[in-house]
Amino acid sequence: MLKNDMLEQWDRENFFHPSTHLAQHARGESATRVIKTAEGCHITDREGNRSLDAFAGLYCVNVGYGRTEIAEAIAAQAHELAYYHAYVGHGTEASITLSKMILDRAPEGMSKVYFGQSGSDANETNIKLIWYYNNILGRPEKKKIISRWRGYHGSGLMTGSLTGLELFHNKFDLPLAQVIHTDAPYYYRRPKENMSEEAFTAHLAAELEALIEREGADTIAAFIGEPVLGTGGIVPPPAGYWAAIQQVLDKHDILLVADEVVTGFGRLGSMFGSDHYGMRPDLITIAKGLTSAYAPLSGSIVGDRMWKVLEQGTDENGPIGHGWTYSAHPIGAAAGVANLKMLDDLNLIDNAREVGAYLNTQMRAAVGDHPNVGEVRGTGMLCAVELVERREGRQFFDPARKVGAAVSAAMAKQGVIARAMPQGDIIGYAPPFCLTREEADTIVTTTADALSSVLGK
Repeated sequence: MLKNDMLEQWDRENFFHPSTHLAQHARGESATRVIKTAEGCHITDREGNRSLDAFAGLYCVNVGYGRTEIAEAIAAQAHELAYYHAYVGHGTEASITLSKMILDRAPEGMSKVYFGQSGSDANETNIKLIWYYNNILGRPEKKKIISRWRGYHGSGLMTGSLTGLELFHNKFDLPLAQVIHTDAPYYYRRPKENMSEEAFTAHLAAELEALIEREGADTIAAFIGEPVLGTGGIVPPPAGYWAAIQQVLDKHDILLVADEVVTGFGRLGSMFGSDHYGMRPDLITIAKGLTSAYAPLSGSIVGDRMWKVLEQGTDENGPIGHGWTYSAHPIGAAAGVANLKMLDDLNLIDNAREVGAYLNTQMRAAVGDHPNVGEVRGTGMLCAVELVERREGRQFFDPARKVGAAVSAAMAKQGVIARAMPQGDIIGYAPPFCLTREEADTIVTTTADALSSVLGK
């Protein structure tokens, strides 16, 4: 396609891309791809190349691309009222309506929603609320947050500290001292290959108990976890995991934060991962699926027992000193209302559960016996293929070979976007909920072809 503009040059000269090798991109050693249009599960760049997006952007375009109903809701809100703040009791029809819609769908025991713009800032809000809560209760030492290695909770200072992935710590002086990490519930990478899921769960609970004992329960405020590990490898928890963890937290009066940025609003085939796994969170982090990324919006859903203490705190100290200029932005809220209505009207969560199960089943059948596939795993509309040099003994590839990235690149050349996950050779899939069985078959076939082309088997 003939281009008569300087977009690609401007991109390299002016645009700071996130999670990018900056020097290579500036030198022109990596591709600039300008996305022009999108519909359903497909995106199209300005050269006319069409790709099946098997990762829904970044796990976020849940209802699919090109939904005019959401675009029209955004436009109508912008015409009527593009912005007003939410401070000191102000609201809009959209923000108030969306708050109710969220709580109508949330797990039992949740009380209010505080809105932000991204999952990162929602988790920053959560930490501030946890610290405020313990100060009001007269427990100024109870401030540490336990996260898990391989968890992902954002890339700010505290949220980047909560994230348990090397890429988000290296050369940033993270993690900060208030954050401590425990083992990931990653059964494939269990310490002993002969451990059952139940034995691994018991091991994880014991490790958590030992960590709390070393640090002192009176210093630990909260535990944060994704119902299913996302960026750390798309890893469903082993059998009985959340019940075992909840028991330890209850024993030591430690709050639970369920980070549902990925799992909230249907990704697992159920509305929330907390209900899916029987979790009892005090705070729930929401973002991506709240608007299907049609507009930036996030939220912290505050549980009943925390809310009562927050009220007490303002009776004792005056208005709470926390706020964002764009909290409950009416355009984002309007997108959220239209998005949640679409999830219901089109039965998209049912489709995520059914077609997601089909995708996982077909993926196991197609590549599960490949000599370089250690595991195919997933749940709902999430799937991952973990690659190994040898299956016997779980021998992993040398990271320098970048096998996962090579497979992902081979798939992209065939018109399917999958994600090479960090800290391992793992191919991740998180398609839009409108995925069809035929599109799932395309993802599976392309994966098998890419494995053959990269690994020669």
